Amino acid sequence: MLLITVFWGGTFLIVHLAMAVSGPLFFVGLRFGCAAIVTGALAWPVMCGLTRLELKSGILIGLTIYLGYALQTWGLQTILSSKSAFITSLYVPIVPLLQWLVLRRMPSVMAWTGVGLAFIGMLLMSDPGDAVAGGLGLGEWLTVISTVAIAAEILLIGGYADQVDARRVTVIQVGVASLMSFATMPLAGEALPPFSWHLLLAGVGLGIASAVIQLTMNWAQKQISPTRASVIYAAEPVWAGIIGRMAGEHLPPLALLGGASIVLGVVVSELKPKRGRARIDIGAVNDPA
Repeated sequence: MLLITVFWGGTFLIVHLAMAVSGPLFFVGLRFGCAAIVTGALAWPVMCGLTRLELKSGILIGLTIYLGYALQTWGLQTILSSKSAFITSLYVPIVPLLQWLVLRRMPSVMAWTGVGLAFIGMLLMSDPGDAVAGGLGLGEWLTVISTVAIAAEILLIGGYADQVDARRVTVIQVGVASLMSFATMPLAGEALPPFSWHLLLAGVGLGIASAVIQLTMNWAQKQISPTRASVIYAAEPVWAGIIGRMAGEHLPPLALLGGASIVLGVVVSELKPKRGRARIDIGAVNDPA
């Protein structure tokens, strides 16, 4: 799973570079269309057993994936990949807040502490110019909103995990995410990009990677607890920052401190007391990048 976080971190930079030759919706549609083909081929022998509940859950999860990735990719048009990765990791402390609002489960003290640290990190990551103008820039806000959709995805997956076949649901959810992205291109005024080998290779490569990562996560998280998995996932923005730095991205010292605060908030939010804690299965979560 640690190896998976390295690949996750690298996907942010690939998407950021792809935005130079493509609109966000087309790229998300291409990426998840390729993922649907790969997962569909692997799950073909069991697809005939698709149930109505699996279809419903796949559609709902697919809609949250579409919203999360479309907004995140849109944000990557204007912010660095490393900054996007740190902000995206906010989905972990947001999960208990959504549980509180939707399921009326009061977050633990550690969850509130994690949210506070993550919020401080967000303030530190905002550029001084943006702060003077009234807060975060458009790219940062789009990424923040995307984390709410990703957190909703986690809640839905946790709610359906014990009732569905993960292989069939994965095919449905990535297929829905792809179709929704292509279908909303006209509404967003986004035109088809000109053919580019860079775009094609990036979309196909990330589609295959998304399929492999998803299957690996589903297997690995049968062996470890959700809490431990979430702490491992906190390494994702760290690797994104390292890879972005190697590619020439340079975050200012305050932004790096903010990123560290967000990662600390992610880890702290998952350090819950064993007695009486509400657990959520995030074993089938797609990565937000």
